[in-house]
Amino acid sequence: MAMGDNTDTAPLLTSHKAKPAKQPPSIDDLIEACIGDTGAMQLLKAVFVAFAWAFDAQQVFISVFTDAEPRWHCAGSAGGNSSCAPAAAAAPCALPGGTWVWDRPARTSVVSEWALQCAGPALVSLPASSFFAGCLAGGFLLTTLADSLLGRKKMLLVSLVSMSAAGVLTAFAPNIWAYAALRFVSGFARSIVGTCTLVLSTELVGRRWRDTVSVAAFFCYSVGFLSLPALAFALREASWRSMYFWTSAPCLCYAALLYFLAQESPRWLLVRGRTQEAVETLRQIASRNGSSTNTTSFSMLDACSSMSDENGGGVFDTLRMMSGRPWAIRRLAAIMVAGFGVGMVYFGMPLGVGSLGPNLYLSTTYNALAEVPSAVLSWLLVARAGRRASVVALAASAGACSLACAAIPRGAGAARMAAELASFFATCTAYDLILIYSIELFPTSVRNSAVGLVRQAMVLGGVAAPVLVALGRERSIWSFGVFGLAIGSAGVFAACLPETRGKTMSDTMQEEERNEASCTSTSMLVVV
Repeated sequence: MAMGDNTDTAPLLTSHKAKPAKQPPSIDDLIEACIGDTGAMQLLKAVFVAFAWAFDAQQVFISVFTDAEPRWHCAGSAGGNSSCAPAAAAAPCALPGGTWVWDRPARTSVVSEWALQCAGPALVSLPASSFFAGCLAGGFLLTTLADSLLGRKKMLLVSLVSMSAAGVLTAFAPNIWAYAALRFVSGFARSIVGTCTLVLSTELVGRRWRDTVSVAAFFCYSVGFLSLPALAFALREASWRSMYFWTSAPCLCYAALLYFLAQESPRWLLVRGRTQEAVETLRQIASRNGSSTNTTSFSMLDACSSMSDENGGGVFDTLRMMSGRPWAIRRLAAIMVAGFGVGMVYFGMPLGVGSLGPNLYLSTTYNALAEVPSAVLSWLLVARAGRRASVVALAASAGACSLACAAIPRGAGAARMAAELASFFATCTAYDLILIYSIELFPTSVRNSAVGLVRQAMVLGGVAAPVLVALGRERSIWSFGVFGLAIGSAGVFAACLPETRGKTMSDTMQEEERNEASCTSTSMLVVV
């Protein structure tokens, strides 16, 4: 009987150890099979989409020049009058009328054209504050449209055209109130440009080139930042209105080219159930890559077009899908807190550092150049290091350097500047990595919404930064000290996130849950 029992149970043991049923291929695998290796032409098209970040950077930093208070000097013989000496007054508004003049024509800045030198910091900063308020409002209201109704390409085009139109109209603003209102509209439209650009460009190439395209977007952002001081120097004697025109008009031309050259994300089309359009897009990409048509893979895409409840039509359906899944809420909360801390330092550090020299054009160029090596480091870390460890290490480094800024005496200017630049460099790199990380943490069906919320958390950190900078004018602990604590704490939250390096990007919430369960099971087997 014992022998018989052993014989009977052996097949059961064998079947128990048999390989589990093979899961159907994911959309990611099918897309890879359809398009083959990403060719040079398709890669160039993805980089062309990423170039939208250059125009995004121009709108973010343009007020550095248009809203700057120009230098002034005493007029004529008044230079010998002590009441006109620059040391006798902190601002020219404290001087008698006619005793001073601007160094350049009044039209070169909104401050001099509208005589805002005595209006107070609240009114002078109103246009910039309105712009970031528009970014916050637009981010919360528009971020889900790219995942639900419009898609990546249409949303990007609408945002670029709206942002450019607002910029052109800003060149005709008659007063500070109209100017601030138009800056709000520009920020509202601009709020989704960076997110759509990053998501669409990475979804148009194979997994091998996604990291490269992401870093290319960061380089494009640096190019846009660097173009501003060059343009401002060329237009230094012209009206500030020229700056808005010459940054907005090229963006309109770019949007027109993008309409004809760019393609909609095949991933988004599949997730939304628009299989026929997705197949046609993939055939075009495959043809451009020189790949032969994979009939089997294309036919299997039909089975992936039904995504059950993830094909809802409401613009906030994506947020509702995430709210019902604790793992998605934990990821979103952790990456948003990390983004808030990094954004506070990213936008606040340049305000605290001030100009790197007496020349505004050179100072802005130095700040922009700091973005270039950080993009290079981001590319190296994305290719060779884990996302989680990199963000934690960079946040800790930036925090330590920022705290050093508060500890170093004000008399040691060179040491403080070195610590400030080191902190800003690490923060820029962490900023780039968090955006890449957020793309990989969430599936296609909610990716644009999630990345948009992360960027909004960064902007919210930037809104808090100017208050800290104002408090830290007397005591650095309230600016650089708080910056260091904020970004250091952000690294702790990033440590709670799962590692995504080398993993396949999911397309639906169900697929992400299956992948997560599979990884957990594998980890448990390794431990056993």
